[in-house]
Amino acid sequence: MSALPAVFFNSKERFAMLIRAFMVAAAIMFGASVAQAHTPLCSCFYDDDVTITCEGGFSDGSSASGVAMRVESPDGKVLLEGKMSEDSEYTFKKPQGDFFVIFDAGEGHRIKVAPSDIN
Repeated sequence: MSALPAVFFNSKERFAMLIRAFMVAAAIMFGASVAQAHTPLCSCFYDDDVTITCEGGFSDGSSASGVAMRVESPDGKVLLEGKMSEDSEYTFKKPQGDFFVIFDAGEGHRIKVAPSDIN
């Protein structure tokens, strides 16, 4: 027989040890699922002096196809609206004046891109 502690053979202690092991495994699995949640990603760049393209997606690799896009003035007025293409892109003409680009995949999945963040 191996050199296991005598307590290993006590059924109450063994049950408690199995419960603790299950709880640790459950905590690890829950933590892994939270770490793999899909965070929205959106970056925009100038194609030329007139047009801007934004590319979007999620940190888990899923597509942003169909995600709502808006271009808003600093006071929240909607200047342009559209959706991400099948390629998860949204291209628009640069508006006059100040603006922000909004990637809106729903509550908790919105990104506001400032003009200073557009490359």
